[in-house]
Amino acid sequence: MLGDRLRELRQHRGMTLRELAARAHVSAGLLSQIENGYTDPSVATLRKLAGVFDAEISTLFTEPNAPQVHVSKPGTRSALSAPRGSISYERLTPGRGDLEVLRADLAPGDASSAEPWAHPSTECTLVLDGVIVAEIGGESYELRAGESVTFDSRLPHRYLNTANHPAAFVIAVTPPTP
Repeated sequence: MLGDRLRELRQHRGMTLRELAARAHVSAGLLSQIENGYTDPSVATLRKLAGVFDAEISTLFTEPNAPQVHVSKPGTRSALSAPRGSISYERLTPGRGDLEVLRADLAPGDASSAEPWAHPSTECTLVLDGVIVAEIGGESYELRAGESVTFDSRLPHRYLNTANHPAAFVIAVTPPTP
């Protein structure tokens, strides 16, 4: 899915794999693995690729023929990883461009990003397991399993796991701008 979309965007711009790799400052081998579905890219790589296309990361996940009904099953979802010490995501929704729902896992001591950041969306986060701290607009909100927070994601924000055990949560973003 992501690999097919990346190939489509690259070819639409008339770029070779090596040209895209050079412009994104990643290896052509990595791009080949992503396009062929052998590896999932990091969030940092997604940001670099989106930058080459002068687009949001969500553009890389938009599916022109996304189904009207989408069933998401464990083990078949697109995965997004971040550098060590950060968050990992599984994508629960198809790429229709109206809503993004991600299942996130955050290890003890880790954060979703080094610094809070903002994007033009509305975001809702529901904690499934563990405890997370949501830093939003300079305030901290401790959320336990079953609790949620909804906010204007133009406020700089990030998620932290300050507990001694892993945390799992679901993030819904509309419109999608991961």
